Amino acid sequence: MATPSFLGNRYWVLRHGKSIPNEMGLIVSSMENGTLEEYKLASEGVNQAQLAGELFQKVYSIKGLSYGNKEELTEKKIPIENVRICYSPFSRTSHTAKVVASVLDIPFDGPQCKACYPILTDSFPRGCLKGGQTFVACYSFEGDVVEDLRERFFGPSLELSSHDMVCNPFKELKYSVIWALDEKYPFEKPEGGESVLDVVSRLTKALITIESAFQGCTILVVSHGDPLQILQTILHAAKEHDGPNCDLASRIEAVKVPSVLSQHRKYALLTGELRAVI
Repeated sequence: MATPSFLGNRYWVLRHGKSIPNEMGLIVSSMENGTLEEYKLASEGVNQAQLAGELFQKVYSIKGLSYGNKEELTEKKIPIENVRICYSPFSRTSHTAKVVASVLDIPFDGPQCKACYPILTDSFPRGCLKGGQTFVACYSFEGDVVEDLRERFFGPSLELSSHDMVCNPFKELKYSVIWALDEKYPFEKPEGGESVLDVVSRLTKALITIESAFQGCTILVVSHGDPLQILQTILHAAKEHDGPNCDLASRIEAVKVPSVLSQHRKYALLTGELRAVI
């Protein structure tokens, strides 16, 4: 999987393992609730994260691994020192990232496991390999990018309610209703929540900051269903875009249109599913 010219890294995505909210059938999409320890992975989700880590481990230890009937996951071995794990701050995603890091024997509190807002320090390596040479710059990791990988906020009326059927004085709401809205009006917010366009805006910030922090790395993004669907949508569309401005931000701006963003559900992931993107 060659790195596209407008990116300095290769990207994989991993949806968090099955969580306690998944088992309870609850929508937990706010930062306030999502970071609570009580909403971490369920035991099945821990197993899913373990399996995802083992599958990813095979990618860098076995050349040309294939997964089921899908295309090859990779064309090259991935050196473990070139892996960076960037994750949402929600408890279910940080729990997933921690399990995967353990499988890969990567220190979870080290520089390979931070999704990060770069601040000048003297402690962390910026990149991996560039031009055949190892290079180091000074970056710390906190704040913006981690938060920008968070779950899509579905609105206060849905928070901590059943995702199968939520009743309010006006209508029954389900995830499927929101996704149906996305297909028609991806710029429209679902009752005080985030629109697809809102999520694109913060994911773009996350990508730009990750790209500025790392070069020549394999980035494993551990996040949530909707954000990862949307991330895949904009990366694939950006790859296909052929315009006068070819940098990442310009490409995403060009493809940030309803006809593209309305299609994000075709990139849906199961809990614990790992996928190569670009």
